[in-house]
Amino acid sequence: MKITELLKTRLHNQLLYGNPLKEPQEVVSWLGAMQSQSLELAKWAIGIRLRNKTLKDVEEALNTGTIIRTHILRPTWHFVSAEDIHWMFDLSAPRLRPIYHSYCKVHGVDKDYIIRAVSVLEDILSDGKHLTKQEIREALHARNISIEMPHINRIISYAEIEGVVCNGRQQGSKQTYTSFAQWVPRKQILAREEALERLARKFFTSHGPATIQDFVWWSGLTLTECRQALKLIKDDFVGESINGRNFWMKNDLVIPSINEPSALLLSPFDEYVVSYTERSEMIEDKHYGKVMTKNGLFSPTVMLDGRIVGSWKKLMRKGLAQIELSFFEKTTKREQDLFLPEIKRIERFWNVEKQY
Repeated sequence: MKITELLKTRLHNQLLYGNPLKEPQEVVSWLGAMQSQSLELAKWAIGIRLRNKTLKDVEEALNTGTIIRTHILRPTWHFVSAEDIHWMFDLSAPRLRPIYHSYCKVHGVDKDYIIRAVSVLEDILSDGKHLTKQEIREALHARNISIEMPHINRIISYAEIEGVVCNGRQQGSKQTYTSFAQWVPRKQILAREEALERLARKFFTSHGPATIQDFVWWSGLTLTECRQALKLIKDDFVGESINGRNFWMKNDLVIPSINEPSALLLSPFDEYVVSYTERSEMIEDKHYGKVMTKNGLFSPTVMLDGRIVGSWKKLMRKGLAQIELSFFEKTTKREQDLFLPEIKRIERFWNVEKQY
């Protein structure tokens, strides 16, 4: 497989070049989990994969609990389908708990105090409330637990990793938190081996061709666990050496026939960019720092035929979103014009409800 074929295949598998899916939760479930820092821009990571959906549709999925935003897999924000969240949480929480517990120590918050506050918070949310951080602080204060606003993050993070809370409905631009058990009732329990198999199958189907190192990074699991998971799916997947690394993909994979240019505007932390440990196939070293910083921050990216050629930003003018592109190198007008339909599509995603 050539590098151009690898990139085409990833575009296809990551639903960035046409797909039959119709709903936001289908996209999230196909990809397994989608990293979702920068919430407003992260919604476009779902929208770009659905031709006829707007911001309102993605927010409806979040506000009705078919998609959940929480910390899972790695110690960072992800979108997860309600159908997948419990078995995925069971798989990743044991590894995440020590990390979040250590955050309490680093920030000088007493663990016993946190445990007490989380217990009270669970009771506060037991009747289905959806509360902002400020409302949580006020509710705790009313129960004689006085806490500084910066430490609310520690309480909420601890509560998340204990399966007590998750993100609930948005109140305007503010995020709320609600009872995990009530917002997403558990429907099944998977044995750990079955959960490993399911996660590996989702990842290598939707993100392949990918390496086992990519799976380790994306899943937050150990190399031993990822090797075990890969063995569980080996009958349906095949390894191939590309550019000196071993990539795994479905054994019935057909390289997609993408003949016209693929011009895309990806959100920061889009799965196409963030899911892989080695990104040399998609960006030149000299441009790497322009969209990916050493401390793990990603900018929105301009993508041409699977390669990152620039960045973009969303500006608000007269209440409407407008998109501006910035290319790394001198670009012809013909190449710039390839992005005009995508600019219109992304502006429509944010603006359609405001134009009527």
